[in-house]
Amino acid sequence: MNQITMNIKLIETINFISNLPIQEERKNVLVPLIEYLQDKLDKKEAINLNFICTHNSRRSHLGQIWMQSLSQHFNLKTITTYSGGTEATALAPPIIKTLKKQGFEVHQISQNINPIYAIKYNTVSHPIICFSKTYLNEFNPNSNFAAIMTCSQADNGCPFVAGSEKRIPITYEDPKVSDNTELEEQTYLERSNQIASEIYYVLSQLK
Repeated sequence: MNQITMNIKLIETINFISNLPIQEERKNVLVPLIEYLQDKLDKKEAINLNFICTHNSRRSHLGQIWMQSLSQHFNLKTITTYSGGTEATALAPPIIKTLKKQGFEVHQISQNINPIYAIKYNTVSHPIICFSKTYLNEFNPNSNFAAIMTCSQADNGCPFVAGSEKRIPITYEDPKVSDNTELEEQTYLERSNQIASEIYYVLSQLK
């Protein structure tokens, strides 16, 4: 993708996360996603990915946003991302702060208890529409998608994801543990960077 269309801060963030080390154990966890994506690319099929955690408030949104943004970065036009939970709550405010800090442009387009946000990662692509929803919400695909389980609670509690053609657990620690502490900003940034770096690695392995 032409980086001229991307915020300079986001370019700097991508350069940073692209150089973060990934442990071999985590690389092994990522293999099923790499294989799924490669198979879809080889067959020239559309790729739909639904990132799922319990409340669709933190990790699943980070997965959705980073996968969509980095897919454009790698010029992978057939990837479309979604997110959902086993229940709906609201997108956590520290996630919005973190995304802004990393260079995303964030517009809040509703003011209710479950706000809707438009997240822009460049000046030409359609923004990512983010709000908390169940994975079965009509906003998400109901077939022909891979379910990426980003938290162990949803992974254990949702052994079958209706409509998914593949279920891939890639779980992360919840940054919520740092809410309202002096470590909140650091913890959310670390989790976002981890998710971004692993997605960057996954996409870099595709041929």
